Amino acid sequence: MWSTEEFEASHEGRPGVMLADGTEPGPVYFDAGSGPNVHRSTDWWVYDGTLGAPLATRMRGACSCGWRGETLYPIDWDRVDRWQPYDFDTTGPEEEWDRHVAEVEAGAVPLPDDVVELLDRIETRLDRLAADAPLAAIRAIAALERTTCYIGRTAALHAEADDPLGERMGTALGLTPEKARSRLFHYGRR
Repeated sequence: MWSTEEFEASHEGRPGVMLADGTEPGPVYFDAGSGPNVHRSTDWWVYDGTLGAPLATRMRGACSCGWRGETLYPIDWDRVDRWQPYDFDTTGPEEEWDRHVAEVEAGAVPLPDDVVELLDRIETRLDRLAADAPLAAIRAIAALERTTCYIGRTAALHAEADDPLGERMGTALGLTPEKARSRLFHYGRR
């Protein structure tokens, strides 16, 4: 439901739910009849107590990395539009998740200011070039890809040498350890 381009699936956020007893329920399964595929959902609105689903009483911010928000927000099912439950106000959990992602970003290895500025300038210039001279933009992007491929391979090899078990990689990149190793593998093998 909520995501950032930089942290991808490592930090996808959503409103998580809790039952009255304080537990977090597992996915709700919907058997649509015969066949091997059974639909499952963890969307907060499926925990409405109907069709065998448990009844959630509160929600909180949740992240795919396992993080859970501390503040609990009551769910007033009388105010939830059954036809458009996604219109229910979930800003509290989302704001908590935003703070979590800001903490992840703060814990990641910082980019030097001059690199951030250079990347911003490249993006702005290529965006203009794509509108004014699209084939020149394609050529420039291909050159940039060649450069990032070569430098990515070198950086991945150095990173693996510095942290062979990948213990610090995930935090430094703001990703799960598995995603961080996958990213290094991607750049190291190109």
